[in-house]
Amino acid sequence: MQEKEFDYINVIPLVDIMLVLLTIVLTTSTFIATGAIPVELPRASKGNESALKTTTIEVDKAGVIYVDAAPTTLGALKGRITAISREAPVLIRADKDIRLQVFVSVLDVIKQMGFKQVSLQTKGEG
Repeated sequence: MQEKEFDYINVIPLVDIMLVLLTIVLTTSTFIATGAIPVELPRASKGNESALKTTTIEVDKAGVIYVDAAPTTLGALKGRITAISREAPVLIRADKDIRLQVFVSVLDVIKQMGFKQVSLQTKGEG
């Protein structure tokens, strides 16, 4: 009995297997990146001190200014944020019904202090 030689290699099953493996890797990496997979982090004597804490500045409907949930005045705002690193992110949460001048004054203080990462929290429509 004579064996028939192969003129070609069928790569379709190989491609199917590679696509399934790629799908598994991408799905797993997405879960890890979004934190959907619970991971218990190891403990150390000191935490990660290089991580920058987000500073939240809030202005309520009455125009009262809060820095990390502690009430302050516009005049004292500069003193409250002096010790914060200029690289640290600052989040501004302002009520939609406040006077525009209050918001502009808060933003002006932050700009004068030289903060580089400033964002305004909004709520999506609908």
